[in-house]
Formats: sequence, structure tokens, C-alpha cells
Amino acid sequence: MLLLLLGIIVLHVAVLVLLFVSTIVSQWLVNSGYTADLWQNCTSGSVFHCLTSSTNGECALAIRAAAAPRFYSPL
Repeated sequence: MLLLLLGIIVLHVAVLVLLFVSTIVSQWLVNSGYTADLWQNCTSGSVFHCLTSSTNGECALAIRAAAAPRFYSPL
């Protein structure tokens, strides 16, 4: 029974890692010389330059606020 519980925990951790990595890697908007995703907007002209998507980090704060109840709730 303990082995089954450990297997389920490892499976959940692996799924969370895969979801986190896929979120980081994905780019939502890709044009010639310009890419944008959840975290930053990049231009690749003569110099590759990236800016954050929001100046005060509103996107990251909103995602953390939405995800926090999942980690603190018993179910």
C-alpha cells in the first residue's frame, strides 16, 4: 500500500513538472523577429531584447494567486 501511495505521489510530481516546463517553453505569438508569451515579449532584430509582459508583474501575481488555493486546500 505504501508503494502504491509513493507511485501516485511520484506520478503527480512528474505531471506538475511537465506542465510547468511546457508553460515555460510555449510561445503564444511568433512573428518574424518577435515572440511573446506569458512572461516576456522578445524582439530579435540586430540585438535580441526581452521585456517582461507586464511592468509590475501582474500576470505572475495573478497566476500565483489562482494557484495558491490548490496547494493550501485539503482537497
